[in-house]
Amino acid sequence: MANNALCLRDIDAFYGDSHVLQSVSFTLGEGRLLGLLGRNGAGKSTCMNVTVGLLPPRAGAVEVLGAPVTRLPPEAIAARGVALVPQGRRIFKSLTVRENLMVAARDVLPGTRHQPWTAQTVFAMFPRLAERAAQMAGYLSGGEQQMLAIGRALMSNPRVLLMDEPSEGLAPQIVAEVMATIRKLKESGLSIVLVEQNPKLVFDIADDIVILNSGRVAVVSTAAELKAGAVDLRQHLGVF
Repeated sequence: MANNALCLRDIDAFYGDSHVLQSVSFTLGEGRLLGLLGRNGAGKSTCMNVTVGLLPPRAGAVEVLGAPVTRLPPEAIAARGVALVPQGRRIFKSLTVRENLMVAARDVLPGTRHQPWTAQTVFAMFPRLAERAAQMAGYLSGGEQQMLAIGRALMSNPRVLLMDEPSEGLAPQIVAEVMATIRKLKESGLSIVLVEQNPKLVFDIADDIVILNSGRVAVVSTAAELKAGAVDLRQHLGVF
């Protein structure tokens, strides 16, 4: 049986008095890609914030590669092999492209399947970043900034990669390039959670699908089963 790279179990999370996640549970298998879907406000980004320690849960548990990380500080969770490509990219605009990469560099963890990520391997995956290595990141295009956000996360040599809306605000051609990159990362052995509003981007690449609806898990399935029409997705995702 495959091991779990990430497990959220019975998570309750709040923003102030607002109960955003209600008994949310799902698992990500090692080397698999899980698509986390849902409408705006469903709780997708909150799941990511709980996982990386930015929002401690009121109840429930988070495990990474079998080890409990619930309520650990973000830096400790990152050291366990978790990296986030955040919604909105959040690159360091006053640093160069190379500096953005180097500030995130970490050594490879034991058990990592892929070759170590370095500035050189990131530049090989994103040649446009190599061309702009000495340029201030704030002057990059939106697509280049997204590539840099992905590259910066990879520099930590994660075993679990969380990607929050990586296609947001990008032109269709750039979206296609980003999704092709995600496919390559999956093939390298990374365990990935891909958060998206657009299910069509996810279904061809994901192994497993979790759909959130109003802070609760509404659907847990394989992508193949959902593509076969096993569940009516309109009630959870609207027009599909």
